[in-house]
Amino acid sequence: MKLLLSLISLLLFYTSNAQTTISGTVTDPSGTAIQGANVYLDGTYDGGSTNDTGNFSFTTTEKGEQTLLISFLSFETFSLYANVLEMKDLKIRLKEDVNSLDSVILNAGTFSAGDNSKASVLTPMDIVTTAGAAGDFIGALQTLPGTSNVSEDGRLFVRGGDAKETNIYIDGLRVFQPFNPTTNNIPTRGRFSSFLFNGTNFSTGGYSAEFGDALSSVLLLNTIDEPDQEKTEFQFINVGLGAGNTQKWNKNSVSINAFYLNLKPYQEIISQRVDWIKPYESLSGETVYRHAFNKGLLKIYGGLSYSNFDLIQEDINTTNGINFALKNRNTYINTSYSGDLGTDWKISTGASFANDQNDIKIDNTIVDNEDNSFHFKVKLRKRFSNRFKLNFGAEQFISSFSEKATATDFGSFRSAFNNNSTAAFTEGNIFFSKKLAMQIGVRGVHNTLLDITKISPRASLAYKTSSKSQVSLAYGDFYQTAQQEILKYTADLEPEKSSHYIFNYLYQNNNRTFRAEGYYKTYDALIKYNTNTPEFNSIYTNNGSGYATGVDVFWRDNKSIKNLEYWLSYSYLDTKRDYKNYPTKATPNFAAKHNISLVTKYWIEDWKSLLSTTYNFASGRPYNNPNQSTFQDSKTKTFNSVDLSWAYLISQQKILYVSVSNVLGFDNVFNYQYANTPNANGNFSRRTIRPNADRFFIVGFFWTISDNKTDNQLDNL
Repeated sequence: MKLLLSLISLLLFYTSNAQTTISGTVTDPSGTAIQGANVYLDGTYDGGSTNDTGNFSFTTTEKGEQTLLISFLSFETFSLYANVLEMKDLKIRLKEDVNSLDSVILNAGTFSAGDNSKASVLTPMDIVTTAGAAGDFIGALQTLPGTSNVSEDGRLFVRGGDAKETNIYIDGLRVFQPFNPTTNNIPTRGRFSSFLFNGTNFSTGGYSAEFGDALSSVLLLNTIDEPDQEKTEFQFINVGLGAGNTQKWNKNSVSINAFYLNLKPYQEIISQRVDWIKPYESLSGETVYRHAFNKGLLKIYGGLSYSNFDLIQEDINTTNGINFALKNRNTYINTSYSGDLGTDWKISTGASFANDQNDIKIDNTIVDNEDNSFHFKVKLRKRFSNRFKLNFGAEQFISSFSEKATATDFGSFRSAFNNNSTAAFTEGNIFFSKKLAMQIGVRGVHNTLLDITKISPRASLAYKTSSKSQVSLAYGDFYQTAQQEILKYTADLEPEKSSHYIFNYLYQNNNRTFRAEGYYKTYDALIKYNTNTPEFNSIYTNNGSGYATGVDVFWRDNKSIKNLEYWLSYSYLDTKRDYKNYPTKATPNFAAKHNISLVTKYWIEDWKSLLSTTYNFASGRPYNNPNQSTFQDSKTKTFNSVDLSWAYLISQQKILYVSVSNVLGFDNVFNYQYANTPNANGNFSRRTIRPNADRFFIVGFFWTISDNKTDNQLDNL
């Protein structure tokens, strides 16, 4: 019996000496105790949790070097690799998890940094159901702050910048001709179907160092990674018809759509201010193929389009008007790959190619041109920790342009150029805490045609003022080479430059968003010439300059009123520039001082209908009256438009859609054209430039055939 007791005592003594006590205190960055944190040795069952004072204590039989882990919601997991004998009376301060949902985001200028970016995003549903947009993503973006309503053009004019100062990308790769060609006072449309994309990120300034060759803004379109279902769609509208199909198999999927448009039925009903010889007609098709690898995704996008029209436009200097005819053929191919390389490395790479051909007739002048453009890009991303991530990459642009103009009075004239450039960029995202983050980057570009290298720094800083609000700042330099209408005559020019300074306030709470942003832009080295339009014998310089400053306000709410979503945008713009053939610094015609948009969408359950209205207002735009001594000193009257749309759910997969633009028939004026020479009284006569038609309407029927039937198929419009 004594022997047994002795053995038990020895065993208990050995066991007690074999155990090690691990203890310590866990607090947050401010020193406040954290209760309920999980504390354990990795790969074992030994551990515990902290009490109300943040203390923990547990025993282990493990020996030597071990890893102690401490985790708690909204904080980074703490890791300590040491000998268990040293894990006594530890003082551990957890760091806030910068990847949690309530962390700060860098969003000045809309483009954001980090894994929780909340940019100003419009979904395909937002675009299609916005009254007045007519299914065009550009039309919907024109209801956001920072844009100017230039209805006679149809492209994006951002914060005092010309439409040519905005670049568009698909899956990170450049789109070289994103709009269908047109002529004066006939608004264009984007070439691409909204339903091939899962969202749009629209930067109104201060955008990432990854993008360049744009003075004002960037629009980034991302194609759908994986379609949710197989389906077939048909569209029948009063001015055209279309069809689409999506198939999925194994790790592959493909989406195809085609659309034919002919405006003759519309032109026969609505009075036109243009004498159409041949109405606008187009045929387009798109396809996206996707293949999912184990750690990556390959996407191939292809688009083909053909359009043509022939018309006579009124001209105060030509008795019979000007005959303008155009045929355009465009091909665009985009291949991209994104994947995981392991050890926190990621890669995004791809290439895009575009071929664009135009056959143009202007009275007795025939112009034929062809543009071939190529973009290759590779980007790497390294996550060193939750607090520091680095992006860097390089890209190559190659383009060639050729044109032949033939006229009865001066014969033939040929022009051509090759414009190639190489760029490299790097950008780091630094999260000091959940409340403070910084993005800093730089971009370098060498242009072989101009033989010039430019360096562009970019920086953003954001601070979270509360759980629902934050402020952010952004700065950047941006360069852009001359457009083809200049380069075909001269290459002896510097790139134009702008610098952006942005202050942003963001509030988000319970499906409500308020965003206010103030900005200041400077323009330098703007291109000037001494003729009415760029010509072979024009004198070109980089002596132009300018500025743009203003405030953008955005409010979106889909919570306060049941079944109602709305957003309100207001933009104040003060801008002047000396460029083109301007004799002095002045506000250009496309820039209105005040722009307001109100978009409402109301779902009526009993009618199975979505009603949408859009109200657009713009103050008078400046124009030059040669009868006055001051350049660009006159203004048009204010612009007003009320647009309505109604989508009626006939059945789960059939929708009737009706849209009317400018339903109240406002008599809007875009500009005035003056005679080249004065009349007998010494005054210059003028004609008023108005929309081609007072109203535009669409009546359509949409039919989706799929196995996935839901109560509301409006998202299949």
